[in-house]
Amino acid sequence: MTQEQWGKVKQQLLKTVGSNNYKTWIEPLELQEVSDGVATLAVPTSFLGNYVSQNFGDLILYQMGNINSDVRRISFQVAANSAARPPRQAQNTTDAHSEMSPAAPAASKSAMMSESLFPTAPLDDRFTFDSFIVGKPNELAHAAAKRVAEGGPVTFNPLFLYGGVGLGKTHLMHAIAWELQNQRPDLRVIYLSAEQFMYRFVQALRDRKTMDFKEMFRSVDVLMVDDVQFIAGKESTQEEFFHTFNALIDQKKQIIISADRAPGEIANLEERIQSRLQCGLVVDLHPTDYELRLGILQSKTEQYSAQYPGLKIADGVLEFLAHRISTNVRVLEGALTRLFAFASLVGHEITLELTQDCLADVLRASERKVSVEEIQRKVSDHYNIRLSDMIGPKRLRSFARPRQVAMYLCKQLTSRSLPEIGRRFGGRDHTTVMHGVKRIDELRQQDAQIAEDLEMLRRTLEG
Repeated sequence: MTQEQWGKVKQQLLKTVGSNNYKTWIEPLELQEVSDGVATLAVPTSFLGNYVSQNFGDLILYQMGNINSDVRRISFQVAANSAARPPRQAQNTTDAHSEMSPAAPAASKSAMMSESLFPTAPLDDRFTFDSFIVGKPNELAHAAAKRVAEGGPVTFNPLFLYGGVGLGKTHLMHAIAWELQNQRPDLRVIYLSAEQFMYRFVQALRDRKTMDFKEMFRSVDVLMVDDVQFIAGKESTQEEFFHTFNALIDQKKQIIISADRAPGEIANLEERIQSRLQCGLVVDLHPTDYELRLGILQSKTEQYSAQYPGLKIADGVLEFLAHRISTNVRVLEGALTRLFAFASLVGHEITLELTQDCLADVLRASERKVSVEEIQRKVSDHYNIRLSDMIGPKRLRSFARPRQVAMYLCKQLTSRSLPEIGRRFGGRDHTTVMHGVKRIDELRQQDAQIAEDLEMLRRTLEG
């Protein structure tokens, strides 16, 4: 077999195994020699040779035989100049007329795997169901989380929680993990962020422990992944996540996912993963309303009153904060913490005047703190279209005009740059955003209805 023929074999393999598998496992292979019907392929490490022999050996041999019938066997040999060459040179052979010998069994199975290599992320003991304040915007998400946390038969899989920053996704994820730990200690639960999932996958590749990684994540009873939008655009991690997801679903194991937006609205996330994520229960944590924010403040005030005995808070302060800080619960709680700390240090009652002085910067920032996601949601509701259609690729006028209106409001009401806004609208180019903003700016001066829509939406978002 010549190098030219080997090149044709690799092209066929690319079509068969896909680009991710090809880049990881096939591309590093080099044709070394062909002798007595045996094609010897050089591999950079014995690990890669073992894996390719076990998983792709028959396929490579089949493709070679199609191009050169003289090749009856293939052999994998660690390259002599490989920097990662092990003490013993590994050599696996695949025969055209016999079953391929399996690679050496992994040194450690489930019971012996290193927990220190793949530990679950630490849980925050403040984030429990008892401390989660339930209101209309989050009651469905709370009920679904409670059901999953019972650890009973899997009723919807996966559970997908999504919403903007500071609306309680991570709180619910931690609460589920705590509840499962207390109620069902027999279950093996792994909770981690998507970033940690990616890091551990890369670490496993680097340390040649890919099989351990696969077995670890596919042998759990409950897999919880926070902020899954982080893996968007990262092909190898998405590939591994996809296979892990499918393996657990097939075993009827529970999967719980969170993200900052719905599966279909995460740019650069593979369509097949979006489809799988939408096959269970998808729940939106809506932006907080006034009553929920006030409830959160009242609950926190009870805690702080015990921490700062004798410190009084005047009537109307909590209501003022609930009205003024409306976009992010973390900012709201942080403002209250700061207020109590300041008042205790100066020895004053928490009055409305002291609140305005102490939190002047927070109140100023919250005046125009409107998120891109909130604008998109309000605009799609106003024009009675689905959020996925406004963000998606469709160019119908009924979707394009609301999309341009939302882009215009994002430019006016947020500090996001044009490229950032474009990314939030399905990965569009900044020139598309620029055109949309310019078009709406022209229309609002010519079309009374557009001008009225913009004014009403602006008031709603800033109110």
